[in-house]
Amino acid sequence: MRLSYLLYFSQKTMRFNILVHCLSAILLLTSLSCSNDKEAMLEPIDEPKLEIIEGTLGKVEYYYRSLVTDGYILVNNANGDKAFLMDKNAELIYDFPLNDKKIGNDVFLMDNGQILANLESDDQKIGLGGQGGILQILEADGTVVWSFEYASDDYILHHDAEMLPNGNIIVQVWERKTAEKAQNAGSGLTVDVFPDAVIEIDPTTDNIVWEWHAWDHLIQDFDETKTNFGVISDNPHKINLNYVLDEEGDIMHGNGISYDPLKDVIYLSINFYSEIWVIDHSTSPEEASTDSGGNYGKGGDLVYRFGNPDAYGNPAGERLFFNNHFPNLLKGQDLGKILVFSNGGDLNQSTVYELKLPQVFDLKANQNNEPQVVWSFTDPDLFSAKVSGAVRLPNGNTMIAEGDFGIWEVTTDGKVVWKFSDPGFYWRAYHYDKTSQAIINLNL
Repeated sequence: MRLSYLLYFSQKTMRFNILVHCLSAILLLTSLSCSNDKEAMLEPIDEPKLEIIEGTLGKVEYYYRSLVTDGYILVNNANGDKAFLMDKNAELIYDFPLNDKKIGNDVFLMDNGQILANLESDDQKIGLGGQGGILQILEADGTVVWSFEYASDDYILHHDAEMLPNGNIIVQVWERKTAEKAQNAGSGLTVDVFPDAVIEIDPTTDNIVWEWHAWDHLIQDFDETKTNFGVISDNPHKINLNYVLDEEGDIMHGNGISYDPLKDVIYLSINFYSEIWVIDHSTSPEEASTDSGGNYGKGGDLVYRFGNPDAYGNPAGERLFFNNHFPNLLKGQDLGKILVFSNGGDLNQSTVYELKLPQVFDLKANQNNEPQVVWSFTDPDLFSAKVSGAVRLPNGNTMIAEGDFGIWEVTTDGKVVWKFSDPGFYWRAYHYDKTSQAIINLNL
């Protein structure tokens, strides 16, 4: 009986020890596993994997293929006067015929499958870089649906245009002011000057139904005998005539236009001032030439401006832009924000800014009027002194056209996920979903 008990106890003890050893082994393995997991979490899990593709149109570099937005890209390449649709592997999807016309910069694909193109007129009397003279709406096969030429010794269309919700088209204009007129306005130059203007065209009648002229809203502190003499820093709604003294007379060099239908205002990119100007589109043509009237009570004076406080003698606010392109108003969840490409000028470094615009325009002297920077991107390799721009993609990435290089796609946390490069002069690049109405109506 005693021996039997001892054997039973010995067996129980052995089982217990085995169980303890098993539990200890499990705990050790679990500890090692957790330790390995922590080490794995510390290791980068999204290292770039470079994949290079030589496409028909140029070289493509994938860095994070899974993060790249699928879609088509409309490329405006002024080198060779090409407007074409390509995929992300740089394969040609469609080449838009421009009927042997040179690009006056912007070509844009509309939802109905037609393109709105700013093209160069054959006989140009004003050539300042970016000049056009002709606006056309074309079918995808090159058939001209509508054509409007506005070019003479005294004025020319240039750079950019946009179709409004009512079907009218706004477009930028350079207009000549003779050296005598310029000096009578207080200019420090002795040459003809070419300030910016905007006209709105009704394509059903070809009538100009609205217009705005920077020349009507000047101030200067150069010649006190002129009626527009004043203290520039006290007048932020006015334009300093002598901020840029370019001997060729290109004193403003507007290069981009964007319309906000909610606020009924127009955003103008003014390259030489390193600013975006905001003007009131709700004014009548008569009010637009004055400093009163319209929804904002300022007539055609600037209701808002940003990018370079020095352009109006403002000591407050930080300068953001050093030459700039493409005031791209965002939509959807990004409504109320704008993308702007700052070329960088003498900095030799370009930057894309995403800015939160004020709900209410409150432009005042000697206060910080600059919008909030909510996102920006730059890179040691990102620099184009001319053209360029950025668009927001459906997945939140940003596509950047670098004028003298090609196109980038970057994430919100600054990862470069895709690049396209080929020798060219890239005005802009626009993204289109493969299932978008514009692509469907191309009948590819």
